[in-house]
Parts: sequence; structure tokens; C-alpha cells
Amino acid sequence: MPPALRHSTAPLAAAIALALGAPAFAQSAPDDGATRLDAVIVTGTRATDRTVLESTSPIDVLSQDDLRKAGAVNGELGSALQALLPSFNLPRQSNSGGADHIRAAQLRGLSPDQVLVLVNGKRRHVSSLVTTGSKVGRGTTPVDFNAIPLSAIQRIEVLRDGAGAQYGADAVAGVINIILDSEGDGGAIEASYGAHHTTLEPIDRTLTDGQSASLAAKVGTALGDDGFLRVGLEYKALSPTNRAGFDRIPPWDQTPRNLELQGQGTYNQRDTEGANYFRYPDGEANWLEVYPNGFRPVSIGENLDVAGVAGVRTQWGDWDIDASLNHGRNAFTYRLRDSINASLGPSSPTRFKTGDYAFDQTLANVDVSRLFARGDNLHTFATGVEFRVEHYETGAGDPASYAAGPFTDRPTGSQAGGGLTPQDEADLDRDVASVYASVSSSFGEKLSTDAAVRYEHYDDFGGEVTGKLAARYEFVPAFALRGALSKNFRAPSLGQIGFESTGTGYNAAGQLIQSRLLSVNNPIALALGATDLTPEQSINASLGFTSRVGENFDFSLDLFQIDIDDRVALSEAITSDALTDFIDAEFGVPGVQSVSFFTNAADTRTRGAEAVANWRHPLAGGELRLTGTWSYADTEITRVVATPAALSAVVPDAVLFGVEESNTLTDAAPRTRSAFTGNWNDDRWNLLARVTRHGSTRRVFNFGGGFEPEQVYGAKWQLDAEAEVQLGTAWSLAIGGLNLTDEYADLSNEDIYYYGNLPYDVLSGIGSSGAYYYTRVRYRF
Repeated sequence: MPPALRHSTAPLAAAIALALGAPAFAQSAPDDGATRLDAVIVTGTRATDRTVLESTSPIDVLSQDDLRKAGAVNGELGSALQALLPSFNLPRQSNSGGADHIRAAQLRGLSPDQVLVLVNGKRRHVSSLVTTGSKVGRGTTPVDFNAIPLSAIQRIEVLRDGAGAQYGADAVAGVINIILDSEGDGGAIEASYGAHHTTLEPIDRTLTDGQSASLAAKVGTALGDDGFLRVGLEYKALSPTNRAGFDRIPPWDQTPRNLELQGQGTYNQRDTEGANYFRYPDGEANWLEVYPNGFRPVSIGENLDVAGVAGVRTQWGDWDIDASLNHGRNAFTYRLRDSINASLGPSSPTRFKTGDYAFDQTLANVDVSRLFARGDNLHTFATGVEFRVEHYETGAGDPASYAAGPFTDRPTGSQAGGGLTPQDEADLDRDVASVYASVSSSFGEKLSTDAAVRYEHYDDFGGEVTGKLAARYEFVPAFALRGALSKNFRAPSLGQIGFESTGTGYNAAGQLIQSRLLSVNNPIALALGATDLTPEQSINASLGFTSRVGENFDFSLDLFQIDIDDRVALSEAITSDALTDFIDAEFGVPGVQSVSFFTNAADTRTRGAEAVANWRHPLAGGELRLTGTWSYADTEITRVVATPAALSAVVPDAVLFGVEESNTLTDAAPRTRSAFTGNWNDDRWNLLARVTRHGSTRRVFNFGGGFEPEQVYGAKWQLDAEAEVQLGTAWSLAIGGLNLTDEYADLSNEDIYYYGNLPYDVLSGIGSSGAYYYTRVRYRF
């Protein structure tokens, strides 16, 4: 039985969203404003009347209808963003440890933790689980987009520019501001069902799998003249897909204003499963008495994500005041079933808890702002303070998950990930304080500017000053130039400082080996040359133009460059017999065949361009809207950290940061992505078709011994379509499909397809699940 190329599943996922406040947390945007340049924005500026067209930095606005019609698999927010934003990358991982349970997203090809996520303008907490087994996002603690109910969202604004001075650390690639639904009265109930139906070339079979079902309901009520209360609930279920090929391994080689009270909250409980590599019957990791036919361990994720904000808005003279208290928590319990600790013998348990992880963020902030008018010139001044407390904690697994039993010729720890030991536990916290000031100005109708400066102090890293200058000048009504320059930074997350894990992977001979990810504070890592992490620093520059011709056509093009120093990344997996012997002799830990740890690995430069165009015209009693988007981002490494002398003394040919991890930062994600969407609608029908081109990707492995196979996966085209009809005033019915031509990534070559077991890589944007068909019914009241 081969190791499955199987995607993580959600047998049970429940989410609750609540919002309380004034009619809107921010100015309203038109429902058709996915990429239209006349949508009013609230992100990236303190001015209250700026549109996308008038923004000094590039911004995308996605409406509620855009998100609903994206055809996202199982109603996932991340999948909807992937479909709608060309600069957003969210691969669906497989056999990737924690990434099977929590998917990491990229903006502009940078790391997932280099984009700041806001909910109603308030910082969202990150995951407690460090992504280690995946390629994209490896070594990061991303925000879990899929913990936010899609049905609870009114719109999303995506600022594609550095914004550390305006919003604080992490806003290197940009800011994604998720604005919750603030409709006062009425509600909706929506149900959907879908499945993959595909022909799998490597085994020449037609499959129907990955069945998904979701149910969402929301309702709101007005409170007085200006207030509202809105509550929503989502339930989702998702079955797995299996895209494994036939097993060809030789038999000898077996082995996841006025005074206004305001509040919002989300609650998400998600239970997920992920497949791991198959263990063969006669391998040393198995006992035939337990698994006579071999076994494939299944990882289980129990993911709890909660967030809440309470605050007050008021006015004091001409000053607007906004104060709030924000708390978020992510708790993740990692378990295994159908596994074994072979060193304990045939009496070993087959189910294990391998560890608990928790991250808490509590944030208090006060912002004040005022509009100053001088003739035709308008200036909005804002200043504020923010205090944030972060806490990160890990807990040991079951003793059997990490025990070294009496059978010393067998691998120790539970298969597919040994448990955290009491010595591996982390309990870290830090305080962060910041103060900022910003001015957004309009000088008549032609010139607008934004300027901001922020001082942010971490009690473990010290203080940093960030700043931003941005301007837009309209030469003629149909043409304007805009540009921005900013300094930003990102402090290493507490997870990157304190996270540890044990896993398994393949070596050059196709054999499973045990690997350890060590924190920089671990004595083993220190003995190999690990040092304290330092913050990343970035300089962002952009230049672009916008154009609007009449009422039918608009266009924007932006060029950008992002220089990042001291990027935090995982080292290469360091493997050798000398390393195993050194760890056993010096620290009394046997059987560790590979180690890695975090380091300030490299400096990088990312250059790119992004374009958005819209054309709309009355047609056949309705309106036709054509939208084209294109993005390009190319990252190169300009400096690499040297290999520590302490590591070279143990493993002379070791390279701390080499080809495999360099590939993670540079070209593992598509450099280009483009989409063309046609949408026609009238009072009854809405017809949508979208063609997406996913750019090529490149995979490089380092199996040790100088064996470094690689492959380029070519660009792929994807066709999606949906038809929706209104059945009276309240009901609507939609049918649609994603990847209707059933395209797959290129087949992996024989150096990296693990004897035919894993025919497809996860890097290509087209994915490896094939065509997906769905239907959706909605009732509004």
C-alpha cells in the first residue's frame, strides 16, 4: 500500500462569528468592487474618502459577493482569496505534517509571516503551530485564514505594500484587512455540496472523492437607530483525496460616534486528519504482530481558534477617539493514530498525543484622529499607542510518544512524529509597546500624500523605528502616478524561538529517517552553532500609475522592490552518522539522524509588478464586466549566512543554509499568476467564467551526499465557471466547477517521486486534486 498523496481533511469544522457596533466599522464599499477603482477604502490611509483609484498604494477590494462566487472548496476563506488575488498563494499541502492542518499563505511571494492580517482593522493572532513539513511557508507561524468564517465577511481590503509604520511589525509584504458583516437586519442560510471527479493518469483510474459539505447561517438585528447585532454559524465537513501512484519500491529498500460600543468575535473548532508515509511490513519501524501488512500513520489535529474585540468610539470636540481591547488564542493538540513506537515492542500503543501548542495575544490600543481643512487642502492627523502581550506555550506528549524502549535496534518515539519530551517544553512571553503618528493629506484634487512614523519596542529585541512616505499625483483626470517608500521590520515569532518537533523523512536511499527541529535555545542546537535570532529589516519601494477612461474602463500597474535583511528561516536538514554519534555521546539522545534549527539565514531582494484592469458594458439587459489581473514576483538571495565553525567541527561538509532552503525562499512559489474573469448578470441570472494561469515552480531537494535532484513544474491553465439563478426574491441556486478541464501539475521525475508513490508535487498552483464540481443553495430573509 503506497504512501498517499492525500490532502488534510476536516471531518468536523465549526465556526461562530459575532459582531456588535455601529452600522459599519468602516465606510461601505460597492458590492461589485472586487477590483474596481472607485471603491471607498479604509486600509492604508487615515483619509475617510479615498477610493482604490485615489490610493497612494495598490489596494484590492473584494466584496461579499466576490468571495461567495469564488467557488472556494468547502467554503474556505483561503481558497477564495487564492482564486481572486493573483499575488496571493495558498497551496494545498500533503504529507506535510502540521501544514496538513493549517495552510500557510503568501503575498507577493514572501513568507506567510511577512503579511499582517487585520479583522476590522485590529491585529489578528497567528497560529501556535510552526509550519515545518511543508515547502511553501516552511518555518513560519501563519495566520489561519480558514478559522475565519467566510459567511461572516462583508469585504476584504488587501494593501499590497509595506505598512509597518501604519500598522506595526509584520506588514512587510502588505496588509489583509478582513471587515466583518455589519448589516443590521435580515439574514441568510446557505448550503453547498461538492466533490472532485477526475482521471488520475499515473494509475489510469477515474476517481470521485474529496466530497465536501457546508452549512452557513447568519442573522442580524438593529439596535436603536445606529447599532446592530449580528451572529453567524458555519459547519463544514471535507473528505480526503488520494493521488498516490503505484508503488514501485524495490523489496530490499522498504522501510494542518457619538459614543459607540463595538465588539466582534470568532470561534472556530476544527478537527483534521493528514496522511503520512507508509511503513512497510518488514521495516524496522514495524512489528508484524501489530501491523502484518504494514501501516500508514494518520496525524490528527485538534485546532481551537478564538478571538474577541471590545471597544468604544466617541468624539471629543473635533477629535475622533477609538479605544479597544483585543484577545486572540490558538490552541493546537497534535495526535497520531495507526502508529507505533517500535522501540517499545509489540505491546506499544498505536495512538499517541505528541504535543500541545498554544499562542495567546492580548492587545490594547487607543487611536485619536482629526480632520484639518485649509481651503481646498484636507489633512487627517492620527496618533495612537498600542500595548501587546504575547504568550507561547508547548506541552509534552504522552510518555510512550517519545520513550526509548528496550528494543534498541528499533527507532524510538511514535512513528510519523515523536512526541515532545518534558525537556522540549517551552513557556515564553513578551511585551510589545508602540506609538505612532500619521498624516493623510489631499492638496486639491490632484495631489494626495500619506506619511507615517512608528516606534515599536519589544522587551526581548529592543526598539525599532519604521516609517512610510507615499504620494499620488493626477496629471489629467484619466491618468495618475503613485509611489511609496517605507521601512518595515518583523520580529521572530515566539514559535520560531521556542518550537521543537520530531519527524520523519526520506534520505537519498529512499529510507525513512528520524529528524529533530531544535529551538535555538536547545543545548544540542547551541553546540552546533545556533545563535539568538534577530529581527528582519526591510525597505519597500513602489511606483505605479492608475487610469480611468470614462465609466467603462479602469487600469492600474504597480512596480515594486522589497529588500529584506536577516530573513529568519530553517537551516538545511543536517544529516550524518557523525552527527548521530555526537548527539548520543554528548547529550545521551540516541537515534537522531537529522537536525535543523532557525537562523537569520539570508538577505533577499524581491522585484515584481502587478496589473489590474476592468471593463464593463451593458449587454442583453444586464451588465458584462471583464477583469484581468496579473502579478509577477522574483526573489533572489543577496547574502547567505556562513556555516558555524561548531557545526563544521562535527560535520565537516555540512552547509547551514544551502540549495534546498534557498529554493524555499526563491522559486518554490509561482513567480507569475494571471487571471481573466468574465461576469454577466441581470435581475435573475449571474454567469461567471474565470481562466487562471499558474506560473511555473521549481523544487530542489538535498538528500545528502551531494545528491541534489531538482525539477521545474511548468505553467498550467485553469478554467472555472459558475451559473446562479434567482428563484423569486429570497432563494437562489448555483452550480459550478473549478478546474473544469481536469488539469494536473507535471508528473514528478524518478529522482523525487519516491518510487512512483508520489507522482505529483504540491507546489504547482493548479494543485493535485483535479476537477471539482459543486452546487449551492441560498435563502435570504
